[in-house]
Amino acid sequence: MNYRHAFHAGNFADVFKHAILTGLIESLKAKQTPFRYLDTHAGAGRYDLHGEHARKTREHQAGVQRLLDAVRLPAPLHIYLNLVRALNSGNAAQDIAVYPGSPLIASLLMRESDRATLCELQADETAALKKLFAGDARIAVHQRDGYAAMDALLPPPERRGLVLIDPPFEAQEAEFDTIEAALAKALVRWPIGMYAIWYPIKLRQQTAAFLRSFARRKIPKVLCAELLLHPDNSALRLNGCGMVIVNPPWKFDRQLEELLPVLREHLAQGRFGEQRVRWLTGE
Repeated sequence: MNYRHAFHAGNFADVFKHAILTGLIESLKAKQTPFRYLDTHAGAGRYDLHGEHARKTREHQAGVQRLLDAVRLPAPLHIYLNLVRALNSGNAAQDIAVYPGSPLIASLLMRESDRATLCELQADETAALKKLFAGDARIAVHQRDGYAAMDALLPPPERRGLVLIDPPFEAQEAEFDTIEAALAKALVRWPIGMYAIWYPIKLRQQTAAFLRSFARRKIPKVLCAELLLHPDNSALRLNGCGMVIVNPPWKFDRQLEELLPVLREHLAQGRFGEQRVRWLTGE
């Protein structure tokens, strides 16, 4: 794989994904019993926004940076932004040097009794993860295929938790087929687990079959959230992104209905903008 998330860290898609991830983990913490967080495509975990890759694109300036001064935000967005601010507390105002990936966000939200399993194929990013979480007994880092890890490591000993499936989509539409197959096997092993699947939106026809597959496979309770900043009619750019949540927390659709309009307002890149929250199956 050639994908490097450092080019895109903190962009609008990260804000969308990480605000929702924060809400999901906070919902798991509503119960005292421990949970497991499994990240199938963990990345490096932490990104330098002053580094060479981020400076080439500066995508965070149209993403997380736009929200730093926002007020009266939905709870998951407020918590997520406070984590970002805390990681940059020694910097000048509005200067974000560090952006947390999903593993770091999860670790900052987890309790002492919770556990995380982070999977990453790329050797250098795995090394960065191991360095970042050295000494943290709650977190295990594996250089392995995340889809295979779902088959091998589920259900977790805690019996409750969240699997984040966030691939780079280098394989484009073929990635959806891989996700479908891996999720089908995982649900046999752990049907009560929560699964969050991030996906890019370029052309609508590229995502339509994937979203229909949940009803076709009779997966009983599936919630879908999407944020579009541009019309979904061009394969040449990232027009938006979505998150499918299997077995979402109770009333999580209401949290998303509060969250997405705020994201759309602050992250707009033109006159067009659209958000959607809908049940693919169940309700």
